[in-house]
Amino acid sequence: MNHPKRLLAGVAVLALAASGAVVAVRFRDGEAPPGDSAVAAVATRPTSPEPGELAPAEALARKQAIDALLARRSAAVLKGDVRGFLASVDPKQAELVARERLLFVNLRKFGFSSLKYFTADAFRPVPGLVAKFGPTTFSTRVMMRYQLVGLDPQPVQTDLGYTFVQRGTAWVLVDDTGTDENLSRDGHQQPWDFDEVQVVRRGTVVVVVDKKEASLGTKVAQVAEKAVKSVRKHWARPWNGAVLVVAMPQERVMSTIWTAGTGDGWTIAAKAVTLYQGEQLGKPVGPPIGSRIVVNPALRKRLDKDLLVHEMTHVATATLGIYTPIWMVEGMAEYVRCRSIEDDPHWSVDPYRKRVKSAYLPKLTALPDTTVFDANADRAYGTSWWIVEYLAHKLGEKKLATLYTDMSQHGESVLKKDTGLTATQVVAGTKTFKG
Repeated sequence: MNHPKRLLAGVAVLALAASGAVVAVRFRDGEAPPGDSAVAAVATRPTSPEPGELAPAEALARKQAIDALLARRSAAVLKGDVRGFLASVDPKQAELVARERLLFVNLRKFGFSSLKYFTADAFRPVPGLVAKFGPTTFSTRVMMRYQLVGLDPQPVQTDLGYTFVQRGTAWVLVDDTGTDENLSRDGHQQPWDFDEVQVVRRGTVVVVVDKKEASLGTKVAQVAEKAVKSVRKHWARPWNGAVLVVAMPQERVMSTIWTAGTGDGWTIAAKAVTLYQGEQLGKPVGPPIGSRIVVNPALRKRLDKDLLVHEMTHVATATLGIYTPIWMVEGMAEYVRCRSIEDDPHWSVDPYRKRVKSAYLPKLTALPDTTVFDANADRAYGTSWWIVEYLAHKLGEKKLATLYTDMSQHGESVLKKDTGLTATQVVAGTKTFKG
């Protein structure tokens, strides 16, 4: 028998994961996310010197001293030395000490194969912080460069905002939130930056939940494992299945924005957030290294496999390259999702298939681009899925995966070489493909 409600839930993810997925592709294209220009303006040092600004030699000495302090913090995390980690924190501030202690506890649960903190660009002096802590107050962006065991093939990095003051000959950390507005959108809102977490490991899958919801972590890990198997079945390239799934109650983990409207059909269920080798201010620097899947807090307790397979496909393909056209990126993820649903004879995507063929295909005139996805996400996702279904029928899954991989490196220009079809011919074939 068919299960329309299950299909609807799956389509909801697809239809409304659109905004997150399009953002990810924009990042690949090198476009700055909204607000980046403002952030960059705030973070840039003024051309004229600030009153009391240090001479170059003094500024260098300060940087070296703080970098040494940060090196001791990272070493303390790797060693499990909480006293060493807190030695750099102002002991006069009980709330800050408690917050940093919790950060240490959380960091230790993730398992780092490497971790390094270092100063980047300095921020403009924040009047409130200077008034509170005195004339030696110094606020700076701190880069956290790290690699999680079993998840990241190479180190990735994110940014923090720290404020230090000089006490005698030493520098101490006095604030870790006062410059947050200067940071990239997701730099200071990693899973370890909230309440105490529970990290659940099941094979290659790692799930992060609130410590109070440890049983949920086990459930999500089981669902995620099934999703990994489905992706491996229909994505015909080697993938080790390593993925971090974040299913926490806070809405701003990794600064994910969840768009809500009327019913599940207008709710983004999950997002795959691509990580780059040297990302800063929300802009990709260097090649893509991997992804994290962030689950909508509102749906975390009723998550099923369908809600993860689409995003898992993004994880499996994220590191191939940055030039894959959006219709292939999202079409492949939908192809794997729909195939995984129909792997069970009791489930069907027939209602979705009929809607695509009757309502969307007649309007298809070209391979969907970002403009089409922005204008009508339902139609763009549906037609992209059917384009990939058509190509899978023509090529088989192995050659389809080869086409995707080639596109990730060279873009849509390889379409004719790999398929024997022009874009116009692919569109025409898709419109007549019965499926």
